[in-house]
Amino acid sequence: MAIEIELSQTPSVPLEVEKIRPDLMLGQTPTQIMKEKIFHGKEEIEFGEFFSVKGDSQDQTHCWNGDMSGVHWIGKCLSSGKITVNGNCGRHLGSEMSGGEISVSDDASDWVGAEMSGGLIRVDGNAGHLIGAAYRGSARGMRGGTILVKGKTGNEVGHTMRRGMIAVGAVGDLTGFNMLAGSILVFGECGIRHGAGMHRGTIAFLGSHRPEALPTFRFSCRQDLTILCLAKKYLLRNGFDFPFPDYVDLYHGDFLEGGRGEILLAA
Repeated sequence: MAIEIELSQTPSVPLEVEKIRPDLMLGQTPTQIMKEKIFHGKEEIEFGEFFSVKGDSQDQTHCWNGDMSGVHWIGKCLSSGKITVNGNCGRHLGSEMSGGEISVSDDASDWVGAEMSGGLIRVDGNAGHLIGAAYRGSARGMRGGTILVKGKTGNEVGHTMRRGMIAVGAVGDLTGFNMLAGSILVFGECGIRHGAGMHRGTIAFLGSHRPEALPTFRFSCRQDLTILCLAKKYLLRNGFDFPFPDYVDLYHGDFLEGGRGEILLAA
């Protein structure tokens, strides 16, 4: 039986709950979990002041039920186990996680999977800015793992991304900004200036919206890429069902950074 977590009252300022994780709570009783310390703004309080907890922690599964829009850092540094959020959640979901799985039934906010190195995050609704990105001043963003967002996301998805895969329904501006490596797949609407400053990696726009390539990118060829078939099978196994094009146009860039990255546009 999973640990069931319910929000008992709506916080007036954000709650930060990075210590409430299935890999850290293994073997603890609901009473012990409710005594764990969290932050309500800058005030340290007990988890039980805002949440009720029931269930068994042995299977390393946490279910957060309700509107968690004001609850930040859910799943931070998760290394194993499963977290399910039945509702919305706040910023920094799965930040720096290295393993395990997180699923959100509705929307998430900014910094989903920031600097994560492993594991899987699925968001059935929308997400905010800087998905899989580096924190300001960091040399690398996402280092591994997978982020799947079925809805829309904001700007700077995959900022300074180093490794892993991000697949989203739609994006804002500057996808893959300063990207070092990895893969970003976009299946819907998109903004502008994607791939600016990218060193390596792949950004694929696979829907009907074709963004204009920056002048520092050069057209290479039109082709059928086998790797897209492999990506499609992987995404289908994880419940992410979007159509893939038969052919793509390949652009290389950013030539200000050596031109080793690639942008794919549905043909």
